[in-house]
Amino acid sequence: MKALKDHLILFDAECPICRISTKAFVQSGMLDNQERTAYQELPAEACPMLDRQRATNEIALVNQETGEVTYGVESLFKVFAASFPALEPLFLFKPFIWLMSKIYAFIAFNRRVIIPAPVAVDSYMLQPTFMLNYRVAYLFVTWLITAIVLSAYTPLMPGLLPEGSAHREYLICGGQILFQGVIISLIQKKKRWDYLGNMMTISFGGALLLLPVLILSEWINLHPLFCATWFMAVAGLMLLAHIRRSKLLETGWILTISWVLYRLLVLLLILLNNNSYEI
Repeated sequence: MKALKDHLILFDAECPICRISTKAFVQSGMLDNQERTAYQELPAEACPMLDRQRATNEIALVNQETGEVTYGVESLFKVFAASFPALEPLFLFKPFIWLMSKIYAFIAFNRRVIIPAPVAVDSYMLQPTFMLNYRVAYLFVTWLITAIVLSAYTPLMPGLLPEGSAHREYLICGGQILFQGVIISLIQKKKRWDYLGNMMTISFGGALLLLPVLILSEWINLHPLFCATWFMAVAGLMLLAHIRRSKLLETGWILTISWVLYRLLVLLLILLNNNSYEI
């Protein structure tokens, strides 16, 4: 594998995703260890052509010979093209570039809610630009995937949880966003979109943890009690994650309480609705 020479890749020191991805380039031999640094630690005179705000939003790659800077998916394509020359025509294919740039932006502008940066007293002045369209898209995608998984998982617990309509889980997940959105808007409106992004990451993570049992159920007839126990264990982990992220966002306990309260109210309504049908 050939490493890209005479290029310096810059990453966000506060972003775990950025640190992990660029470190992977070094460990895989795509870049030398000396060709990776945090943009926050780069002196201004070292690269006068660098747009620091853009480098905050997208990974920047600096040509150390010419001073030229590329950003985002173009930077990644340069690294991969050096190691895998056969893929270079793909990296020049405009529809592929457009698609990957959208996927990259989707992740980049939501990276702080996917894996939150730890709270630091000496937090850097430049922070990623907030893009409402990408945050709304993130909420939609995580809502959709979570609802699909829950809709498939609920039938694994017959007798323990009443069967509902095909769209029940979609309404529950969507209602959670609206309910918590109202609460956060009342107490800390400025953190609304950050909180909702973090909340849906927790929901999405919970859905991913349900997938192993869901896949296993296609091969083995699992007892409903086992499926329910797994579900409750995942819910417990989600609660712990919600508490942790609320602390990072410094939103207090109100949102965690309302998050739990919503789930309990929904469960109560489902049980009451089922009992009314039985009567």
